[in-house]
Amino acid sequence: MFKCLLVNKDENGYKTSITELPEETLSQGNVSVKVLYSTLNYKDALAITGKGPVVRSFPMIPGVDFSGIVEHSESDEFKVGDKVLLNGFGVGEKHMGGLSQKAKVNSDWLIPLPEAISPLQAMSIGTAGYTAMLCIQALEKSGITPQSGKILVTGATGGVGSFAVKLLSLMGYSVVASTGSSKQHDYLTNLGATEIIDRAELSAPGKPLMKEKWAGAIDSIGSHTLANVCASIQYGGAVAACGLAQGMDLPATVAPFILRGVSLLGVDSVMRPRADRVAAWKKLSEILPATEMESIAEVISLEESIDVASKLLDGNVTGRVVVDVNK
Repeated sequence: MFKCLLVNKDENGYKTSITELPEETLSQGNVSVKVLYSTLNYKDALAITGKGPVVRSFPMIPGVDFSGIVEHSESDEFKVGDKVLLNGFGVGEKHMGGLSQKAKVNSDWLIPLPEAISPLQAMSIGTAGYTAMLCIQALEKSGITPQSGKILVTGATGGVGSFAVKLLSLMGYSVVASTGSSKQHDYLTNLGATEIIDRAELSAPGKPLMKEKWAGAIDSIGSHTLANVCASIQYGGAVAACGLAQGMDLPATVAPFILRGVSLLGVDSVMRPRADRVAAWKKLSEILPATEMESIAEVISLEESIDVASKLLDGNVTGRVVVDVNK
């Protein structure tokens, strides 16, 4: 038996609770993992609270990330005792997820934990940090360098945003952070933001083309915010889009793309090829000091996850939340 967070939906409605299950209830896979840490992302919070159609089948263990140690393997790639991590691949949505003391998954979904990163640090980074690095690498492939100009990060106090600000700063970029909370200015400055703007400047309907302000941007907001960001990018700049906190719509025109040569780069972290995953995590292990990985995260227990998920959706959580599933 193992302890987990379980989401269920029946004639009595949607319910999430802490429970114990036998190992045979886990998804089919060729690698069994003793989970050490998981995380709470925006998607996890939607799954736990039922406020978004994230879970595809019931009952389901949520949690799109986990780090842990291999307990049993039928794969040539992993052996018992290996430290591994997982991000995405429908885990926590279609396949039993990481908010659990046990997981059973396909070996193709796992990557080895980089030697320089502990299981706790890996989940302090989680999908948020990993996605932020994918966004930065997308900007780099489009030719954006620290010499290109300022980089805007929207949703800067969220998980992806916090890591984007920190990582860009460590890599020598000048970072402009957009936030709706005046109380978080010190937090963002400590992460490395050189300038802070109010998210209200971007969240309302704007013009097809606006003043050129930034060489590039990382956006996790979508909707009017993303449209206004694109309209404000310098000639030849790029925007890496990875989220939809404001909405799935994009009320924009083609003007920034055909008149200024702006590139809109979609960044998916869920089904990313393994080579990209390994490269992103390698870069993270090289540039993030251990103290930085841990200072950005709060560690909670499995029992606390349900309450914290609601706070996260209400915008009352700053930075990353790591779940110690054995606490």
